[in-house]
Amino acid sequence: MKVLAIAFCFFLFFIVTNTKFSVCIGFCRENEQQAMESLKKEVYDPLESLSSWIVGKDCCEWRGVVCHNLTHHVIELHIDSRAWYDSDFNKRYDLRINNLEWLPSLSNLENLEIDIVDLSNVTNWLQVINMLPSLVDLRLSQCGLHHIPPLLHHNFSSLETLDLSGNNFSSSIPKWVFNLPSLVSLDLSDSNFIGPFPESPVNLTSLTTFSAGSNLFNCLLPRWLFDLNNLEYLKLYYSGIEGAMPSEARNITKLRNLDLSSNNLNSTIPNWIYRCKDLESLDLSENKIEGVVSNAISNLSSITSIDLSTNMLSGKLPNVIGKLSKLVFLDLSNNQFEGEVFELFNNRNNFLPAGLKNSSSLMKLRLENNQLTGTLPESLSQLAMLERFYISNNRLEGVVTENHFTNLTQLRQFIASNNNLTLKVRREWIPPFQASDIDLGGWNIGPLFPMWLQTQKHISSVDISNGGIQGEVPTWFWNLPSPIMFLDLSDNQFVGEVPTLSTPYWLKLSGNNFSGPLPQVSPAVHFLDLSNNSFSGGLSHFLCETNKNGSYRLMLLNLEGNDLSGEIPDCWMNWPELKVLILKENNLIGGIPKSMEILSNLISLDFRRNRLTGPLPSSLANSTWLQKIDLAENEFFGQLPPWLGMRLSDLVILSLSSNRFYGELPPEICHLKDLQILDLANNSFFGTIPRCISNLTAMVTENKLRKADIEYSSFGSTEIVRESAMVTTKGNNYQYDKTLALVTSMDMSNNNLSGDIPISFTSLVGLRFCNFSKNHLTGRIPNGIGDMKVLESLDLSENQLSGQIPQSLSSLSTLSFLNLSYNNLSGKIPVSTQLQSFNSSTFQGNELCGLPLLANCNSDGQIPDVDIEKDEWDKDELDWFYIAMSIGFGLSFWGVCSCLLFKRSWRHAYYRFLVSCWESLCVK
Repeated sequence: MKVLAIAFCFFLFFIVTNTKFSVCIGFCRENEQQAMESLKKEVYDPLESLSSWIVGKDCCEWRGVVCHNLTHHVIELHIDSRAWYDSDFNKRYDLRINNLEWLPSLSNLENLEIDIVDLSNVTNWLQVINMLPSLVDLRLSQCGLHHIPPLLHHNFSSLETLDLSGNNFSSSIPKWVFNLPSLVSLDLSDSNFIGPFPESPVNLTSLTTFSAGSNLFNCLLPRWLFDLNNLEYLKLYYSGIEGAMPSEARNITKLRNLDLSSNNLNSTIPNWIYRCKDLESLDLSENKIEGVVSNAISNLSSITSIDLSTNMLSGKLPNVIGKLSKLVFLDLSNNQFEGEVFELFNNRNNFLPAGLKNSSSLMKLRLENNQLTGTLPESLSQLAMLERFYISNNRLEGVVTENHFTNLTQLRQFIASNNNLTLKVRREWIPPFQASDIDLGGWNIGPLFPMWLQTQKHISSVDISNGGIQGEVPTWFWNLPSPIMFLDLSDNQFVGEVPTLSTPYWLKLSGNNFSGPLPQVSPAVHFLDLSNNSFSGGLSHFLCETNKNGSYRLMLLNLEGNDLSGEIPDCWMNWPELKVLILKENNLIGGIPKSMEILSNLISLDFRRNRLTGPLPSSLANSTWLQKIDLAENEFFGQLPPWLGMRLSDLVILSLSSNRFYGELPPEICHLKDLQILDLANNSFFGTIPRCISNLTAMVTENKLRKADIEYSSFGSTEIVRESAMVTTKGNNYQYDKTLALVTSMDMSNNNLSGDIPISFTSLVGLRFCNFSKNHLTGRIPNGIGDMKVLESLDLSENQLSGQIPQSLSSLSTLSFLNLSYNNLSGKIPVSTQLQSFNSSTFQGNELCGLPLLANCNSDGQIPDVDIEKDEWDKDELDWFYIAMSIGFGLSFWGVCSCLLFKRSWRHAYYRFLVSCWESLCVK
């Protein structure tokens, strides 16, 4: 019986301490029950989220209410007042408090420790919080708050968790936030805090987690932050943190997660990081950190994640994989590491320790965009847990065999393009992995098609571009069971026709010898590049096959460099999503169809080098996002319409050269403030150069802060498409892509422009290439031309410019091409190392003197008078020669005639001589 009694007591104790259901054990406290019932009456709850709050039922069973297991006091209350939407996402519902009459009764919840989770729609939420003296956990995340009242901290001596993330404060962080001694977790991320952190002293002795990423602090890391000896998680990503990391931080030894990514840190990695023995994740990516990663990082035995990508780290790779057996994620990409990648995988004895074989925990390894050399080590195969491996854009070379993949059964992504590697496997090889992404662009794979791709049942992305592969693409590859979303077969030697393509979202077949008609594609395709092949026929079959299920989603279409012919069909209403359209270097005829007005999203249009004709259609005026128009080398005619400058204000590239355009240049062209390349050469434009030319502000900025290329990336993938432009300069044609954003060019050559070069032209101090040759320009070369400090090429030849060459021209140290020939320039050529280095043909056809011409100048900078006297003497001598010759001829002629006239015997002898000559001619 005693045993049964004891067992019963234990059972009763278990019920009392672990349940809250029995009447005899007790409901939640009566005063607390009444407070909760009063609260429910004031909550607007159209979706009945508080439907479980039934009056008369134990409030400890209500949703969002947590009671103590023994005392049944309410200790946690979660009221979620965020917005809800109905199934149609049209009507908004709010769970909100209607008034504050319930606040006095709420004070009866004397044991409440954790309270309101989200108060975004609670009126006067400050009063709510101040009624809760024992508040431990306060979460105001994503509440749309704009300020933090200064009284908020009055009763927060016990606060352990404070979450103010996801708001829009637009102010500095209040000092009181950093003086909560019980605070364990502080989250200020993504709340638009600005300005520096407060100065010390601070009182955060209990803090273990501090997250303040995605703000605008724009300051140095505060020194007190590294004196928090209990800090374990520190996240300040993308917050404008700048300057150097502290060289010493002796107290911050418990760090487990450090994320300072996407800032402006410019120091080396301090040694104190290597002393954080418990560090599991390190992310310093996308900064300007320099130097070498110390091998001391190998001693961080607990680390599972390292991300140091996109810095300026250099030197040899740290020897970490061979030592950090628990490492899960390592990212050293986008740095300047050099040396052999072999060293990363091996320890001092150049082999993986036996304990690591087939057991390494590394799952993700990123080394792309460095300067790594050597071969890919076979020890890679020992990383049996490896799922993602990125090593593209390095300098690796050598042969990769089946041995490199022996144990990589978990491999899902193998991204290794742009290395000088050769894949040498058996024709019947079956890889041990089932990958989703295979990127071997630039590898030597051919000449046979890689049959092992047929074994990959889950493949979605394949890049075997520039692989030396020949012949036809196997039929099975176009019909793999797993649909390929991204496919790049470019720059090989493939032949044959391409079948109807139904799966790839991103397809690049350029630079091969595919032939036949253009293939039909799925409406789901986003990116299609069939350029530089031998496709033939018209465009109607490809463009005008209507889609019964709706319009096509194609964003980029590149058909450059094929044998396409006929007119451009008038069915662009099927392709409303197009952003980039390239049809250049084909044999297309006719005009631009009216239906292209539907292409309102177009940002790049390139029809260069066809046989298209007609005026510029007004339909292009609807494509207001256009950044590039290239219609050069066609047969377009007419005047430039004013809407070109008024509607297409985002134009960066406008190339209309080698057509039959005429008329005056419209002043509206000066509205193109982003214009970098203007090519109107080889047309019939007349009139003057617009005086408003200085409004082309993209050519006024000398030092551009934007990146050096123009890219598009919104084509259904992370792939980058780089814009290009053809520029004629220095007498040659150049295609720019990687440095396109740095190119500024103005070419109006071979037209009928007249008048002077406007003085405002010299304000284009960012202009690099200028060609006004073969026009009828008059006047002087503007004196301010020396202000154009980045000018590399200047061609003003074959005009009617007069006066002297401005002295300021000699100060252009960047000038590498100059042609001033065949004008009416005079005087001395300015002396400078730059100008005298040009060939004499640069200045011929003028009245110039001085080097590099042979004509010397006098003290006045003119051709000397002695030369003029010599010319005059030569001219007089020539005149006397003709006078003397005339006098001699006259005297001889009249002397003979006088003798015949006055001496009969001579006259008769002369007549007999003439008769004898005539008879001799008749007899013969």
